[in-house]
Amino acid sequence: MNTGVNTQEMMRILDSIARDRNIDRSVLIADLEQAMVSACRKFFSTLDAEEFACKVDPIAGSIQLYRHGQPLEMEPRDFGRIAAQTFKQVMIQRFRDDERMSILGEFTKRVGEIVTGTAQRYEGGSLIVTVDRAESFMPRSEQIPGEQFAAGDRVRCLILDVRDMGNQVKIVVSRGHPDFIKRLFEVEVPEVAERIIEIKAMAREAGYRTKIAVASIDSKVDAVGACVGVRGSRIKNIVDELNGEKIDIVRW
Repeated sequence: MNTGVNTQEMMRILDSIARDRNIDRSVLIADLEQAMVSACRKFFSTLDAEEFACKVDPIAGSIQLYRHGQPLEMEPRDFGRIAAQTFKQVMIQRFRDDERMSILGEFTKRVGEIVTGTAQRYEGGSLIVTVDRAESFMPRSEQIPGEQFAAGDRVRCLILDVRDMGNQVKIVVSRGHPDFIKRLFEVEVPEVAERIIEIKAMAREAGYRTKIAVASIDSKVDAVGACVGVRGSRIKNIVDELNGEKIDIVRW
């Protein structure tokens, strides 16, 4: 079937969507086939889900439509306006669903990770932060009291929770959670990341002070000294990130 559109161009668009949105190319081709079938059903006003089929050649981009298993000699321009609109709506909806599933899969694996995002705006007290290609939100309860971000500011935060809300993925991030400080220590203090030093207990009053009890499994490593760093260098990086929140480190 000659589509009357540049099939190579269409495949290039699919490739760029697959790359930019991190969606499997074969999934997008299946979407294209499904949208074509929907347009056919609309054009012929049929409710039979099995009546039409579509095969897209993943290399050449050529499209073949079938009706009751027989090749259908029809081009998209023969469809008419209503069927073309159906095609477009189905494509947009399926692409959105695929992107949602892709984001859900990626971010579910990253719960508990520290990420750097970009502040967008405040909505009802929550800070909206773009992390990679997804929008996340930081409820007031997960913010550090008194901390304000302007649009475009870099925001380091912890991915706290990821939920599928049906039509969107809800990504909750935090700067007020005790685990945020725990992860900052893992970033700044290699011995904590390597589990030579264990954070045994911690209490945090976000924005004011945090108390951490540490222990070393290696008698040659001073747990408190390693967390503070040479002339306080390691702890200073963490305190700076927390805008001066006081951090007490004690031996367990």
